[in-house]
Amino acid sequence: MSLRVVLADDQDLVRAGFRVILGTEPGIEVVGEAGDGADAVELVARLRPDVVLMDVQMPRMDGLEATRRILAAGDGTRVVILTTFDREDYLFEALQAGASGFLLKNASPEDLVESVRVVARGDALLSPEVTRRVIARFSTGARERTRPPELTDREFEVLVELAKGASNAEIAASLYLGETTVKTHVSRVLAKLGLRDRTHAVVFAYERGIVTPGG
Repeated sequence: MSLRVVLADDQDLVRAGFRVILGTEPGIEVVGEAGDGADAVELVARLRPDVVLMDVQMPRMDGLEATRRILAAGDGTRVVILTTFDREDYLFEALQAGASGFLLKNASPEDLVESVRVVARGDALLSPEVTRRVIARFSTGARERTRPPELTDREFEVLVELAKGASNAEIAASLYLGETTVKTHVSRVLAKLGLRDRTHAVVFAYERGIVTPGG
């Protein structure tokens, strides 16, 4: 079955561009479009798509509030925030609202398509440039922070690396572990902390002071 996508953006040309890009991809179908957040909420409730590509700044209701309402309904729809504003306050508000990804509108068509496929299968996505800019402002003294009691020392080290935006391969190199072992540790960290995915591990670490902005 095709992945069903709703586009939410107040600019007709932007929606048209996304529709053309996604419409040429096998296994992806754009089933609806909304020009503001309120319409997006209504449309998602009616159509129950797999993924919503959501703009942040829209009339009547912004994309962050629309995301909160869509995800509060619990219908299984995943949200990718799309914006021209690479601001970390948008990033963290979007993730705290429950979004599964954050992608800048200047991303390549390939990245746009991949974002739909990634979040539809239950993973999370952040554009690399956004991750780098946010992580660059984090304190590097995270290992001196208090370890969550649920985690072992090694699991805490993995959480710290996750919070830096490291991939499994990078974590393996940093901690001198095999990638299979890293995958196991990541799964345990997420399960023990009740986190949906590795992107929300970044939010957890930020909120608990394991990493801090402006460090």
